[in-house]
Amino acid sequence: MAGNELIALSGTDITKAYGTDVILDRVSFHVNLGDKVGIVGANGAGKTTLLDIIAGDMTPDSGRVFISQDLEIGYLRQNDDFRDHATLLEEVANIYGRFTDMERRMEDLTEEISRMAARGEHGEEQQKLLERYGAIHDEYEKSGGYTYKSDQKGILTSMAFGEEYYEKPISTLSGGERTRLALACLLMRKPEILILDEPTNHLDIGMLRWLEQFLKAYKGTVIIVSHDRYFLDQLATHIFEIENHRLKTYTGNYTEFARKKQEQRAADLRAYGKQQAEIARQEEMIRRFKQRGTEKLAKRAASREKRLEHMERLDKPSAGPASVVMRFTQDFKSGNDVIRAEDISKSFVNGGVRKELFSGVSFDIKRGERVCIVGANGIGKTTLLRIITGEDDPVSGKIIAGHNVLFGYYDQRQESLDPGKTVMDELHDEYRLMTDGEVRGWLGRFLFKGDSVNTLVGSLSGGEKARLALLKLMLSGSNVLVLDEPTNHLDIESKEVFEESLKDYPGTIIAVSHDRYFLRRVATSIYELTADGIVKYPGGYDYYEEKRQEIVSTKKYLGELGASSGQGTAEAGENGQKTTGRSVQEERARKKKLEAEARRKAREQERLELLIMELEEETERIQNEMCKPGIATDPVKLNKLNEELKDVKLRLEEAYENWGGL
Repeated sequence: MAGNELIALSGTDITKAYGTDVILDRVSFHVNLGDKVGIVGANGAGKTTLLDIIAGDMTPDSGRVFISQDLEIGYLRQNDDFRDHATLLEEVANIYGRFTDMERRMEDLTEEISRMAARGEHGEEQQKLLERYGAIHDEYEKSGGYTYKSDQKGILTSMAFGEEYYEKPISTLSGGERTRLALACLLMRKPEILILDEPTNHLDIGMLRWLEQFLKAYKGTVIIVSHDRYFLDQLATHIFEIENHRLKTYTGNYTEFARKKQEQRAADLRAYGKQQAEIARQEEMIRRFKQRGTEKLAKRAASREKRLEHMERLDKPSAGPASVVMRFTQDFKSGNDVIRAEDISKSFVNGGVRKELFSGVSFDIKRGERVCIVGANGIGKTTLLRIITGEDDPVSGKIIAGHNVLFGYYDQRQESLDPGKTVMDELHDEYRLMTDGEVRGWLGRFLFKGDSVNTLVGSLSGGEKARLALLKLMLSGSNVLVLDEPTNHLDIESKEVFEESLKDYPGTIIAVSHDRYFLRRVATSIYELTADGIVKYPGGYDYYEEKRQEIVSTKKYLGELGASSGQGTAEAGENGQKTTGRSVQEERARKKKLEAEARRKAREQERLELLIMELEEETERIQNEMCKPGIATDPVKLNKLNEELKDVKLRLEEAYENWGGL
């Protein structure tokens, strides 16, 4: 530990096994206050087990975890503990119950002090009430009582929970919504140590950006298990890698970790090879000396043998976990025109009400392009893929597939897999001309070895199902790969092999993904799906991020401005603007209108934030004034201040409402 850094938590010789299956073996580490630690490793390496042990949900077989005194731990588990019958707002209210309790107690004390003053009672009892009020008020201010409402709305909004969700029962939320709500509730609690297990699941790119900024500014300690390499790059100050049941610590983000690990492995291999060569050379000399048969050479041989015995032997560097062997090919080329959409729209009926997902979607994808589709959760990205492959139909518009197009579809839910079949049968039934040996060979390349080929598909983990689905896709020989969140269940090693294979694939790729590392490595174009069409960014993910920053002033996440609807294909041009079939003059006028509206909203937001700050300060001033002994003995002044306080609180509540509605 360098300098004056303080340890938040540490682990010493932690071992955990299930029967003979060792998960963690003598794992030791320490985490300093304020560190942002990313934990990586293959699926099943023991990452979640380590989090459970740190959080106290699981006891190690040996070793111990030390947590600095008075540090609260908040743990985002993969399964939440919400009450199904409660509403979203009721669950959130539990977090801020201490504030509403303090507010009620301060109001009760204010009224009691006013009554005593009206009766002319100004003695020791009133002074005690004033002191109690002052103590509660100080704690309220110190713990964030004046900002919790804005924090609550900001976090819920950023996690895509508008006011229409507040009265919804938890039981009506989807799995992804429950995960987002659990994350939102944890962030509201602001524990000193934040432990997050795969926090980026079910978040779209806008939410990911917000979460990154929130956690970067978070003053506490953050420990994250994640397969999201871009997220770890943006956030992590240290990487803990669990491999072969042991833990190794690296300083820096994910990219630095990957580089250092590669360099260290190369250095270890060189050192091991050099030592093995030296051992072989010494053993050969010893053998020759002994063959000569002279007493002098025999002594020299014995001396060398002794030195060899005392040499500190280097362990052979571990090869690490086995990796997938993957290579996508196409049986034949498609025509140059792969898929064209003309003004397609899609809607569905829910509870008798028709809801439109998107409209005005047009695009033209050519052979060899690698198009990645992004957009907010629920906008219809998966539905668009199903329309492209012909598994679903648009409500209006046309979708036209080109000559010789053979789609291969990867479904993130793996619904094409039969849970009642074995792994072996799942592949063999699809490719009946293969021999059993050939099927086993292909399965082995995707890490299904030995008896694991007889496992029922329904018993496989998410990562194993993903590998099996990708193997079937790879063998299909398709010339257009349509991929729906293909990296969701893959570990980092498998993701990187998969990405390399896609970069070498000669066909066309159309993918939906929120994995920004994947987008950066694979995409040649980004299509952003909105309710009003598609915005095309023809330059990969970095270009998309750059241009998106330029137009962010004309949009606000979770809602585009009403004037931004357009027809047909929209493409981000040199200025990053959305261009359609309009004339240049119309487009310029529309852009000016958008920019003016954005500036107006920005000014209104700034005005409301300033007003909220002033009203919070006014609330604090009045409460401090009411605590003064001279005021407490004057019922007229005390009642007047109490009325002023109620008025300010009403105005503050109204300001919060207006701010949240922007």
